[in-house]
Order: sequence, then C-alpha cells, then structure tokens
Amino acid sequence: MNGHTQNGKHEQAPAGESTQPSPEEASAAPEEAVPGQEPAAAGPGDAERQRLETELEATRRRLDELARAYQTLNKDREEFKQRLTRERERMIDVERGNVAVTVLEAIDELDRCLTMSGAEANSSLGQGVRMIRDGLLAKVQATGIERIQVVGQTYDPNTAEAADMEITPQADHDQRVVAEIRAGYRLKDRIIRPARVKVAKYVPPAQA
Repeated sequence: MNGHTQNGKHEQAPAGESTQPSPEEASAAPEEAVPGQEPAAAGPGDAERQRLETELEATRRRLDELARAYQTLNKDREEFKQRLTRERERMIDVERGNVAVTVLEAIDELDRCLTMSGAEANSSLGQGVRMIRDGLLAKVQATGIERIQVVGQTYDPNTAEAADMEITPQADHDQRVVAEIRAGYRLKDRIIRPARVKVAKYVPPAQA
C-alpha cells in the first residue's frame, strides 16, 4: 500500500516534496563553524564581569596586605609597651637603690658608733642606737634589697672589693673571703653597693 511501511522499510518521501528541516529543528541544531570565520566577540556583559572580577581580586590582595600590616603594628605596639614597662621598672630600681645607699651609709655610721662605744653599747643609749639601726635596715630590706653573703665564699670582684689580704698556708683557702669589712647589698640582679672584704692569699709554708 502506498504511504505505509511494508516489511520494515520506511516510506520514501514523494518526489518533489522538500526535505529541508523545519524552523524549530534548524534552531535546535548546532551551528557549524565556517572555515576562516572569527568567533563571535564577547558582549558588554562579559567585559563588565571580567572588570569586576579583576577589581575584586585586587581588593582581596589589598585586604590581605592591610591585615598583615595591622598584625605587625599590633606586635610592635605590644613589644614597645613591654620595653617601656621594663625601662620604667629599671629606673624605679635605680632610684630605689640610690636612696638605699644613702640609708646604708647612715647604718654604717651607727655601726661604727656602737663599735667605738665599747661597754656603753649595752647602755640605754647604746640600745636606742641599735634599735634605730635595726629599724632602718628593716625598712631597706623591705624594699627588696638583700645583703650579699660573701664570708667563706670565693672572692668575686663583681660583688665585692678586696680591701685587705691575709696570707694562708692552705691552698684550698686561696682567694677565699675570710672577713667582711663593709656589708654589700643587691637589688634583684643589680649590685647597689659592693661589699668590702679581706681575701686570703695562698703562700706555701716555706715562703710564708
């Protein structure tokens, strides 16, 4: 029968009938590139999007730079505050040490008075002088000032001044502090007044 498919064969289009695709099929089919033809230029929307992306990336980099600069500035500020605090504490310690040295000199004078008074040191006047001396020393030590222990220790020129020398025949006593002439004091790690001491010097018995 005409116009119908027989035995699995498709019906052929009548002669003279057009085989061109419909407009819908033509629009759905991909366009084939024509050799030698340039691709279509990007529209205004694409150029604007690219410009915005470039500006966004530049803004991100700038924000990163500002964040790093802020962190560095904050770190420098904290270090400056710490240095300022340490310097302030150091200056306070220096002034405290200067005042303490003046008080210690007064204590030395009181000690000499007690030593020279001899038997009168136990009198009412001597006991009063000793009370004043002990009170001044307690106030000095309350500020954090400590007496340097030197007797029996190896002589250290950083903490004491050798004011006298004593010959000793014992080799293991060489350069040992055997007596304290004037007490020394320190404030934290700073020597505010070195001690004055007598130092032993070893001399072999045959040469003594």
